[in-house]
Amino acid sequence: MDASDRQALIAALDWQCAMGADEALLDAPQDRTLAAPPPRRAPATPALLAPALLAPAPGAAASLAAGAATLEALRAALEGFDGSPLRETATRMVFSDGVPGAPVMVVGEAPGADEDRQGKPFVGVSGQLLDRMFASIGLSRAEQLYLANVLPWRPPGNRTPGDAEVALFLPFLRRHVALARPRVLVLAGNVPAKALLGTREGITRLRGKWTQVETDDGQVIPVLPVFHPAYLLRNPLAKREAWADLLSLKRRLKDGGIVAT
Repeated sequence: MDASDRQALIAALDWQCAMGADEALLDAPQDRTLAAPPPRRAPATPALLAPALLAPAPGAAASLAAGAATLEALRAALEGFDGSPLRETATRMVFSDGVPGAPVMVVGEAPGADEDRQGKPFVGVSGQLLDRMFASIGLSRAEQLYLANVLPWRPPGNRTPGDAEVALFLPFLRRHVALARPRVLVLAGNVPAKALLGTREGITRLRGKWTQVETDDGQVIPVLPVFHPAYLLRNPLAKREAWADLLSLKRRLKDGGIVAT
């Protein structure tokens, strides 16, 4: 085959590719069912269980949460709860930080890497920003704040908690709020706001608007959704809205005689 023939074949092949041909065919059709080897079975290997299969029986989380009469009992219930695969990939459970019974309870989304290592919520860079934000209106986790998350275990890679995971741990979170008995509840970010308020609206629409939740034991608690500090680190321009929300919280606490700020 000379060079001109080779160039002609290449040009013909290019034209077929341009026309959408994506496999080679013989001049005559081939019956591939003749003398076909028997199908091979894939070796039996244990399949990974989907999260739904790892979930506990319906109502198990709710029953465990309802049976906790104190915060320590709730912590123990969560420690023993094996209904989520998150506990297998996390280093430790993150339950709470701050002062139990404090007037202001802050609920975040889920532990990050720093929280996973230390076993406390809001201790990373975003937690340091949160401390400075509340300090600007005279509040600290050493005296007036109690902090928790929707999820007690870190999702792998710090991913956003899924809807099924949030639903699974919601009974524990609601019981946590009821036992902590805060005077005001601050929901930091999309996940806690949507979970406790039962809405699909995003935090940009919810933030700064006072609402309320009723706990399972009948407490009615004022709620203020705000931006998560991690969001503020990524979007510094939103700090103006965050400052307005902090001032709104300060007025609410002062007018209600809850905290002398």
